[in-house]
Amino acid sequence: MSTPGILYIVATPIGNLEDLTFRAVRILKEVDLIAAEDTRHTRKLLTYLGISKPLTSYFDHNKTLKGEYILERLRNGLSVALVTDAGTPCISDPGYQLVRSAVSERIAVVPIPGACAAIAALSASGLPTDSFVFLGFLPNRPGKRRECISAFQGEKRLIVLYEAPGRLMATLGDIRELLGERTVVVARELTKMHEEFARGAVSEVIDAFTGRQVKGEVVILVSPGSDELQVETVRVESLLEKYLLDGTLSLKDAVRFVVAETGLQRSEVYAAALRIKESQSG
Repeated sequence: MSTPGILYIVATPIGNLEDLTFRAVRILKEVDLIAAEDTRHTRKLLTYLGISKPLTSYFDHNKTLKGEYILERLRNGLSVALVTDAGTPCISDPGYQLVRSAVSERIAVVPIPGACAAIAALSASGLPTDSFVFLGFLPNRPGKRRECISAFQGEKRLIVLYEAPGRLMATLGDIRELLGERTVVVARELTKMHEEFARGAVSEVIDAFTGRQVKGEVVILVSPGSDELQVETVRVESLLEKYLLDGTLSLKDAVRFVVAETGLQRSEVYAAALRIKESQSG
């Protein structure tokens, strides 16, 4: 009986091809077979690298059939690299079932780390990252999406999720309605020419994308609920009302004065000011 091969989980670039590691290139050159989410996409990457290797597809709709095909080759001593179109396999991408099956058969699974959109967005977000929860892609249906977001109303960790560009505004609106005026960061087109980070209160970020055609997959980060902010809410709103009700200051100036007086983040004070303005207009 031959010694089983090795299943390599190889991270590929999410945009900038320079983010592919030296180790990943070596592994792609050495393996006997590459299992790809989209063979056409991966073939372009391999051509760029000057690598010629047998390819097979592996994605959600053929994972049972192709999973057995890949496992059989691993059992016979061949090495296989699993890749997705972009980023790290098994992170909101197909692959965990294959890994689980390989582990159950005592086939070695070796991660080849590299690009991951969630981690890239976290590292540059400016939000506290010591504890976070990753939701992946939210459900497509509005009702299910809102149900998922509602489940995290009491979440005290940073929330990280992926979203398609066409659903960005609806999801931000749901976050504002269901979780309140949290500080959020929207990161899109990571590592690409038009990379963008939009930071601030969720209402500010919604304003930043209003009237724009958003392209590229998106990472949304939502700050945790703050007990300290809840304690300060009455004081902040009282100060804002004092500055806003007499009509002598603009909303922007009122926010600036309250930030200076309380030391709270501008996005948090701005969100409170918007609530007051909306209640006044209502």
